[in-house]
Amino acid sequence: MPFAIYVLGLGIFTMVTSEFLVAGLMPQLSEDLGAGIPQIGYLVSVYAAAMAVGGPLLTAGLLRLRQKTALICLYAVFLAGQALGALADGYALMVVARLVTGAASGAFFGVALAICVRVTGPEVRGRATSIVLGGLMVGTVLGLPLSQLAGEHYGWRFAFWAVAALAALALAVTLGAVPALAKEESDGAGGSGGSVRAELGAFRNARLWAAFATSMLIIGATFAAFSYFVPILTDVTGFAAATVPLLLVLYGAATVIGNAVVGRLADRHTLTVLGTGLALNTVFLTVFALGAADAAVALAAMTGIGLVGVTMNPAMVTRVMRTANDRPLVNTVHTSFITLGVVVGSWVGGIGVSHWGLRAPLWTGAAMAVLGLLTLVPELLRRTAGSGAPAVSAPSSAPSSAPSSESSERPSHV
Repeated sequence: MPFAIYVLGLGIFTMVTSEFLVAGLMPQLSEDLGAGIPQIGYLVSVYAAAMAVGGPLLTAGLLRLRQKTALICLYAVFLAGQALGALADGYALMVVARLVTGAASGAFFGVALAICVRVTGPEVRGRATSIVLGGLMVGTVLGLPLSQLAGEHYGWRFAFWAVAALAALALAVTLGAVPALAKEESDGAGGSGGSVRAELGAFRNARLWAAFATSMLIIGATFAAFSYFVPILTDVTGFAAATVPLLLVLYGAATVIGNAVVGRLADRHTLTVLGTGLALNTVFLTVFALGAADAAVALAAMTGIGLVGVTMNPAMVTRVMRTANDRPLVNTVHTSFITLGVVVGSWVGGIGVSHWGLRAPLWTGAAMAVLGLLTLVPELLRRTAGSGAPAVSAPSSAPSSAPSSESSERPSHV
């Protein structure tokens, strides 16, 4: 496995830590910036919105650059935004800082995944993707508590500067570890190349939008529940508030394990992994909703959600790149849909809490997982029909750099 893959994972860890940074520093930020706690909470949403909207726009603006150069530019933008946040003396300036860092983060995911594909062989591409996206899992597990700890002891500005220092370190290592890849020439069909028109051509594929929808629903199903784990575990299950952080670490450890397993299987069994993950997540969410008052049931179900929820990321990415291409813009838009899943899942789950109580987000998550399964049905039917058809030699619409897979997992092009 090229060392560059781990460096890309470090970059994503840094971005994710920045995303959730303010969640652990709300009291200090509220006092210093003269804003209420709800307003500070909106800074997380601002970051997510910038990822979803600004990320693709920033990626499009960097398409003509070599991918390593684009990555370095994104680090520079991120560092500028992070420094602006550390120096902010008012709420408005902090909002601007979050918009800048959020847009850089969204674009970073797309470019990092594109580089990941180009520096690895087909036989390890799924594992490589899982390592790069492992930065997301580890950032969720360790980034938030570490930043909260730093903020409590040294102040929130120190926490912002610490993330900036980590980004500067990742940038320095990137300069030496990530190869200077040659620019890809456009194939005229959106399969590769730096042309905006060529990249936009990929979005005419209806199956790509179906893949985006599946990814949004997978993440939405998980975050509908995850966003409300703390009140569910304390008010419904009855765990002491001091115990909940340890339970969330257990959940985070499950996501790291699940991500590694999915990475091993994502190339050869993409649809099978996605379908199985969604089915199991439906079961775990339903069991959690029914047995939330029982500590053993709640703990087992929460761990199960960790194993098969956000851990589907490597398979989701593999499916999207196989359906369209492995270029930065497709990957960045995919990241936008994943971010949209976080927003929609937590928002709909919150509506459920207001009307039906704390178990409602679990039922909401189960319903979204079922919808996700339904989005896989057309492709599963095409694959079944294709497996019974005689082999016909025809050019594939996927680029030659797409991840390899067994014929049973790759749709037929006839």
